[in-house]
Amino acid sequence: MSEEPFAPISRTTVSSQIRAQLLERVTTGELAPGSPMPSERELSERFGVARTSVREAMQGLVSMGVVERRGNRSHVAEHLPEIVFDPAGEGKSFVSGLFETRLVLEVPLFELATERASAEERAHVAVLAKRFDDLLDLAGFRRLDREFHTTIAACCGNPLLIELYGKVLDRLFRSGEFSALLTAEDNRSEVDRIIEKSSAAHREIADTFVSGDVKAMGEAARRHLREVERSMVYELD
Repeated sequence: MSEEPFAPISRTTVSSQIRAQLLERVTTGELAPGSPMPSERELSERFGVARTSVREAMQGLVSMGVVERRGNRSHVAEHLPEIVFDPAGEGKSFVSGLFETRLVLEVPLFELATERASAEERAHVAVLAKRFDDLLDLAGFRRLDREFHTTIAACCGNPLLIELYGKVLDRLFRSGEFSALLTAEDNRSEVDRIIEKSSAAHREIADTFVSGDVKAMGEAARRHLREVERSMVYELD
């Protein structure tokens, strides 16, 4: 787990804020499946809160199936709870369904996050956006893409929405149909173009997030998702 500081905790709903930040680190893969969770003492010191608040947050993660107890230590679950459904029809039809699900969930979620984010969270997203550049390969882009989207979503402050969104995003990134389209040799030049356009779109989304413009965020997020879906479905072989 990196030593990057957690966002400050307010006095209200302390345990839910801790849970949300830990859940974000799990969904981005920073806390990998099967890895040990930091101890209550360590988390208490790093968050600057009482151990009782940390314990309550951890119990919530256990109830969600994200964390499991092994003796006296907590670990990230080897197999995280997921949304299970089988692809129907051809691969592109399945990919289109995943993007439609993201569109319904992600746009209002990002609008909430834009409205509720702290100054520290906005600054963090701005830093992430600067990492989108022309030097990113496909693997690097996909890692940063997932981190970027889950980081914004976590700012909504609603652990249930964060959990649901994390499951949908995980299903997309683990989709064989999705990966096959991106890695096909015949699609290389088009995928490079998608990465370039998506990187620009992420920087635009970050700008609207930092500004706190909820309406602009909704428009930017919707436009980005529709553009990527169109490219994936109609321009890749």
